[in-house]
Amino acid sequence: MAKKTKEPEKCCSFCGRPETMSEGFIPALESDAQICIECIENIGENLAEVRRMISGHPKELENVNIQKVPKPVQIKQHLDDYVIGQDEAKRYMAVAVYNHYKRLAQSKNDDVDIEKSNIIMVGPTGTGKTLIARTIAKILDVPFTIVDATVLTQAGYVGEDIESLLTRLLQVADYDVEKAERGIVFIDEIDKIARKGDNPSITRDVSGEGVQQGLLKLLEGSVVNVPPQGGRKHPEQRMIAVDTKNILFICGGAFDGIENRIAHRMNSNVVGYATKGEHRKLDKYEYLRYVAPQDLKAYGLIPEIIGRLPVITHLEPLGKQALRAILTEPKNAIVRQYVKLFEMDGVKLDFDEDALEYIVDKAVEFKLGARGLRSIVETIMIDLMFEIPSKKVEQVTITRDFAAKRLEKTNLEMLAKNE
Repeated sequence: MAKKTKEPEKCCSFCGRPETMSEGFIPALESDAQICIECIENIGENLAEVRRMISGHPKELENVNIQKVPKPVQIKQHLDDYVIGQDEAKRYMAVAVYNHYKRLAQSKNDDVDIEKSNIIMVGPTGTGKTLIARTIAKILDVPFTIVDATVLTQAGYVGEDIESLLTRLLQVADYDVEKAERGIVFIDEIDKIARKGDNPSITRDVSGEGVQQGLLKLLEGSVVNVPPQGGRKHPEQRMIAVDTKNILFICGGAFDGIENRIAHRMNSNVVGYATKGEHRKLDKYEYLRYVAPQDLKAYGLIPEIIGRLPVITHLEPLGKQALRAILTEPKNAIVRQYVKLFEMDGVKLDFDEDALEYIVDKAVEFKLGARGLRSIVETIMIDLMFEIPSKKVEQVTITRDFAAKRLEKTNLEMLAKNE
């Protein structure tokens, strides 16, 4: 009996990749040629660049017309519509963004090279750091993205490479490299990559000091090879070169406990009265207004990265008056969101003043800032949002007693007492 001859394995006609190493092949219509899916993806990524090379007219973005850019006062007014309080932080942000536009509008032949002023915002959780960044992105004509520093690790370790945060910026810019190179990146939770002590690490600190070292070249300005789809780098992956010299970086972090380091530097006390009569009692959050580069260094940021974040601003903790305003005043206020949700079911929702005061009191008690307001309101409203769509109800009013009973049924009260 004759033996069956083994058919040769199919290979991509372009790269030679065997069928067993590809996601699939697409055959040609009138020939025996075939192309693998991986080659198709690479062709799609290179198509815009190839067209520019063929035409002989490389794409160049024109300088920004500074006359059309919103002025710092206008930027702050836009922030005021969505963010309660934090006037100082909003002023810093408005000026930084406006100056970023000025750098983009500067002539290439200018003798004076304006350096970018990266910002770092220090403030307790729930005070509006991320909200300010998201709100300001709505009026920008440049790509804007928010990334979380906690997922970053030093190259070669489990997690995301530092360069992958630029992948988000590329995605926002529709992979237009020239446009992305004029963008703004907000790095949240920057305090979570602080090194473990005030001394240089003698061992691998791949999610702390190692990440800070990797961020240096991004903040200062250099050409970085970015994986187009994010994730880990591998030898066969095509990289996109991105120049970060015109990318503005804004960092934010809670820096929990930094007030103790500020108090130590000022030779004062965080809680209670000092032994010397000339020292007055200060609330711990009042110290944030005196935050300085040396405090960030003592907390765990390396001096090189502090030098690349020259503008330091702080956010004040939110008091009862500010929290009360957050509930109802901004365009996207929490109460307005729930009113809109019920309105879509044909139900009119109202909150009594006593109920709003109760929610604010609980937010202050739980010490969660503005985020605590959303958690408390969601806890109070969850049963109603479950039941009302199936009932014929025209109006619902939230009273203080109703809010208190709903909150007591949950574990929020117990969690607050255990803190």
